[in-house]
Amino acid sequence: MGKRYLIDTNIIIYFLSQELPPNSLTFISKIIDYEFNLSVISKIEVLGYPNIKESTVKFIALANVFNIDDRIVDVTIQLRREYLKIKLPDAIIAATALVNNFELITRNTKDFKKIKSLKVIDPFDL
Repeated sequence: MGKRYLIDTNIIIYFLSQELPPNSLTFISKIIDYEFNLSVISKIEVLGYPNIKESTVKFIALANVFNIDDRIVDVTIQLRREYLKIKLPDAIIAATALVNNFELITRNTKDFKKIKSLKVIDPFDL
């Protein structure tokens, strides 16, 4: 696998709840098996649900979680200035993808499509 991916929160939720279409499930499963990358924001969002299952905690523990460092902060600031309506968590996720040269896998493409330098994949469209 030559490309590198960052998986957004909504895709993790679809994956864990087994709501992905077959093509999407195969695609996401291969990525998770190869290199499972998450923004710290996605970790917070997934594990922040009440009554979270222990299996979900263990699953998230398998991920490479990218914390917010100075480079991500700087790119987040640029994104917030350029795209005034982008929500802070989305800006941090996008910045994490950009700084680390990841393609972002998300169902929520409308929040990210204006960011020209960000490659976004909706696995439901495969």
